[in-house]
Amino acid sequence: MASPRLRNYVVEKLQAQWSPEEIAGRIRHDYPDDQEMRVSHETIYEAFYLEAKGRLKDEGLTLPTGRVRRRKRTSPREDKANDRFVDKMILIDERPDEVDERVIPGHWEGDLILGAHNKSAIITLVERVSRFVVLGHLPGRHDSMAVLQSLTASVQNLDKSIWSSITWDQGSEMAGHKAFSMATDIQIYFAHPGSPWERGSNENTNGRLRRNLPKSSDLSQYSAEDLEMIANIHNHKPRKILGWKTPAEVMAQALKETGSIT
Repeated sequence: MASPRLRNYVVEKLQAQWSPEEIAGRIRHDYPDDQEMRVSHETIYEAFYLEAKGRLKDEGLTLPTGRVRRRKRTSPREDKANDRFVDKMILIDERPDEVDERVIPGHWEGDLILGAHNKSAIITLVERVSRFVVLGHLPGRHDSMAVLQSLTASVQNLDKSIWSSITWDQGSEMAGHKAFSMATDIQIYFAHPGSPWERGSNENTNGRLRRNLPKSSDLSQYSAEDLEMIANIHNHKPRKILGWKTPAEVMAQALKETGSIT
């Protein structure tokens, strides 16, 4: 990368935890008429690993692993889960077609990611149209009461118009989901056991978040402010699936269309 402007752009975005593919895709959006500001993701990787002099990694930069690996979770049969839950589950089969079509924003996918020895957790919520992420703080326990209290607080930080439903797995942390729905008017749907693809956006995001929230760490040590900062990093990274727009940009457009912001 001979151009200092181009190199500075790449370094700035790597520091913001963008991947080479995200950088290569977004730069055409930021500089549509500037042919000097063009780079392929292969060139960025070469500048990172192969250049004998001035390698990007020698500047202390790192790359995302690109690996999406989830913890194993043993899922009980649906009838056992219903017996365990205080309230009867509404399965994903009953979810409106508009959710599957990803046309109308406001439908989310949720889960917990766990820390070392499964002793700590953080709530992850991903909006299906924009891929916008919200992280819920769990400084202590992650049982049903703690999760639902944190979930209620999390959804109150965004305009009510952007919350219609959340699809979750059948973990016991959602045993009292009906109380949450009554308090927030947000419907909870449950995926089938052992079917992580039914919450594919959430699964993908959880893999991305592991760069900032390692499985080996004590997640209770992250403050609400820390989690907001981490969410902001991911919400301001361009996504190929969004035409190299960022989740924040797509979410802002959705809020404009609802009249929530001008």
